[in-house]
Amino acid sequence: MALSTPPRRGPVRADLEPVFRAAYPRVVAVAARVLGSRDEAEDVAQEVFLTFGRSSVPAGEALGWLSVAAAHTALNHLRSGRRRARREEAAGGGEAVCPDIAETVVVLDERRRVRAALARLPRRQAVALVLRHSGLSYAEVAAALGLSPGSVGTTVRRAESALRKEVNRHASSG
Repeated sequence: MALSTPPRRGPVRADLEPVFRAAYPRVVAVAARVLGSRDEAEDVAQEVFLTFGRSSVPAGEALGWLSVAAAHTALNHLRSGRRRARREEAAGGGEAVCPDIAETVVVLDERRRVRAALARLPRRQAVALVLRHSGLSYAEVAAALGLSPGSVGTTVRRAESALRKEVNRHASSG
């Protein structure tokens, strides 16, 4: 019996290629900002574009939708990655650390703690923070999240404050 391709869950939109070409760098950048890994960000981008390809999101709203979807999907990967890392550590998957790379280890640990704190923030705050720090303008963040442009700054400042508190709370307890 010949193997066949699984049936699609609907037609792929005709405008996928131009939207992909225009938005791919931003989608990868948003995901990389959350995950800290270009390889993982590219996996997230693929997942996001597959979903977009079967969606009915208007092309004019694609960039905002894709940016938010990238942030959400990357946060989900981050959360599942933490669980995977705990399982790998329990199984002895950790590598030996050489004293020569102590500074690198400290930096990587700090990034890990910030990403873990980001994953614990309320979803809307985390997404607003990621989008703004990924280079989206206040207007683009507002459009992507359905906020008024005037409230983006407040939302981002609150998210930054919550992130700082979350990092500090876990730094003192860990």
